[in-house]
Amino acid sequence: MLDRIKASLPSLAPAEQRVGRLVLADPRAFASLPITELASRANVSKPTVVRFCRSVGYDGLSDFKLKLAGSVSEGVPFIHRSVDADDKTGDVLVKVIDNTVAAFLKYRNDASPLAFEKATQALLATYNAGKRIEFFGVGNSGIVAQDAQHKFFRLGITSIAYSDGHMQVMSASLLGPGDCVVVISNSGRTRDLMDSCDIARKNGATTIVITATGSPLANISKQPGHIHLAADHPEGYDRYSPMVSRLLHLMIIDILATCVALRIGPKLLPLLREMKNNLRNKRYT
Repeated sequence: MLDRIKASLPSLAPAEQRVGRLVLADPRAFASLPITELASRANVSKPTVVRFCRSVGYDGLSDFKLKLAGSVSEGVPFIHRSVDADDKTGDVLVKVIDNTVAAFLKYRNDASPLAFEKATQALLATYNAGKRIEFFGVGNSGIVAQDAQHKFFRLGITSIAYSDGHMQVMSASLLGPGDCVVVISNSGRTRDLMDSCDIARKNGATTIVITATGSPLANISKQPGHIHLAADHPEGYDRYSPMVSRLLHLMIIDILATCVALRIGPKLLPLLREMKNNLRNKRYT
């Protein structure tokens, strides 16, 4: 986050640059001081402090402070530590947990609320129109797609997940305007997913891709009406099973499902209550 602010300084107005330099000089103090004190220290107006926060990609001062506090919090390693063959069990435990916590906090600071809002509105529009919501993923990402289908199914939303490339291509061929497909990929380079995403896009369906920035799959989503939810992390593709990437994708699905549920509103509550009551018979008391 501090690197982003430093890189953005030359493009900001002079008054906003003063706010940026104040952040870089003492980020912890900036996160805790009231706006009146911040404006006084930077020798700017209070609206300028808010404009600075929005200029560097945040919703406002509260959002900026929250993410700044997480970015500079003590005791959280933001450097990915690879698991090695000679690590003891305790070392593996610490590394896996530290990597996951660091990735989640970094994502909280870097994620685009605007992209999530667009994705939420697209899914909600598809739901309200009674159209199809589908989830595509291959291999490890196929399991995430199944989890996504389960979460949306519990909300009373008809959806389906495909992890087979042939089924994805056939299903994408049947999609059309108003339909929505969520494509999940760690590398963003899987041929089957790129092919099915391209078919769905050409047929007029909305595509939401959860993948790494700069990947071929992410570049497809630059077309108008298509949405990229960045899932960037330092984990390599060549060592052991993907860990952080899978959890990051699951978290992104959780955010989408929660946002959609909140937009659907109170009418979901009786459905969820009845579902829970019906499931009680499946449990031992």
